[in-house]
Amino acid sequence: MRDRQKPKVVVIGAGSLFFGRQAIWQMAYSPYLNGGTLALVDKDPARLEKMGRLAEMVVAEADVALRIETASDWRDVLPGADFVVLSFAADTVRYRGLDCAISEKYGIRMCSGDTIGPGGIFRAMRELPLIMDCIADIERLCPAAWVINYINPSAVNGMAIARFAPGVKSFALCDSLHMPHVKLHYAQWAGIIEDGGEWNDDLDTDFDLRIAGVNHFTWMLKAEYQDRDVTARIAETLRRGVVSETMDGDRSAKAIHNDAIGYQLYEIFGYVPVCVSHTKEYVRFYQGHGVLLDEIPPLLIWEMDTRYARHAAMWQQVDDFISGARPISEFKTALGPDHATDIIESMVGGLDRAFYVNTYNRGAVGNMAEDAFLELLCDVDMAGPRPRPVGEMPRGLRGMQEVVLDTHELTAEAIVKADYGLLRRALMTDPLTNSIADADVILRELLAAERDALPDHWYAGAAAF
Repeated sequence: MRDRQKPKVVVIGAGSLFFGRQAIWQMAYSPYLNGGTLALVDKDPARLEKMGRLAEMVVAEADVALRIETASDWRDVLPGADFVVLSFAADTVRYRGLDCAISEKYGIRMCSGDTIGPGGIFRAMRELPLIMDCIADIERLCPAAWVINYINPSAVNGMAIARFAPGVKSFALCDSLHMPHVKLHYAQWAGIIEDGGEWNDDLDTDFDLRIAGVNHFTWMLKAEYQDRDVTARIAETLRRGVVSETMDGDRSAKAIHNDAIGYQLYEIFGYVPVCVSHTKEYVRFYQGHGVLLDEIPPLLIWEMDTRYARHAAMWQQVDDFISGARPISEFKTALGPDHATDIIESMVGGLDRAFYVNTYNRGAVGNMAEDAFLELLCDVDMAGPRPRPVGEMPRGLRGMQEVVLDTHELTAEAIVKADYGLLRRALMTDPLTNSIADADVILRELLAAERDALPDHWYAGAAAF
């Protein structure tokens, strides 16, 4: 790095409302970052203009030396980059809606539709080619930069970069296990601290929390406080949530029945799933194929309208800050740190914090392959992530993990090699697929529906089958 206190961070997809605003927040308010450069890249000129203007206003309000750059072409700002964060997506709300609606016709129900099932495969088909184009430019223009993939399916995209561009320094992220917040959350569930309690350093040493698995399919493999197992207490919190569940609050497809599903999976496997809003989509139990009724109904389908409404509210917040309808002085309290920029801050500042990162296993889970691409607690510094030991993945869970890994590996390889046969094999391996004929029709219908977002070679390949 040119200067540890003056890093250049390039955010490609700055119009991503789930990351762009928080990146501005942390770059402006972190003393380890706010002497550097934040380069915002987005192909949408209106979004880019808004995010650039918001960043300049925040920097002026914070009275820091952070330099703001904007560009519609990442090649204009990659030279000199120390970190490149990938957070773009092409009209993802609409396409995820198509993925879910078409798949539902043939018996595959997806509550999120962006990491497993046909939805995960097709999102990778839409995003990964552009990711690999970007990686090629990074290799040429800023080969020493750390690349952080923040685009779903995070595991597919992350393993594609690691496998097919091994010279690039990279890892992948998901915000579901953002530390230390996730550990604080489960400390509250275990009754170690009261709800609303704050983080304290004793939790690092006294609370041994071990989580591992493929992204969005992660499980709590150990939870001990002062050498006493508190897993049952955490599961009991899930059970109480089932009892108290009402029709109030978030009733979206990703949110509904999560406590009931989480507790049921705990009863079956003996371990708590820690990303239930996605994990329930990775298992076959909630697809609605059973003959007998269950207390937990089949998954609801991901809703475009709900996500569009969330996006509109976020853009309204940005507009209000820019227009002055909301004082820019409130930006600091309205938002907070993001997972990626938290890690960048720790790496630059040498803060020795641990974070959950998607990377190669390297022996952390003893009975899985060294190159299994898993979400693991890692020590992260400028040399990169080093996974902490976890133990072994229990039987049952390990078998399901391996199927998901195979699906993701096949998806990544198929897309990079532009091989329709491998793509078809990936869908047939996927845990949600239950019919070869139906899966083939899903492929054909999604290819037809999303032709404007996919490379032409898929259509020539499909014609051969």
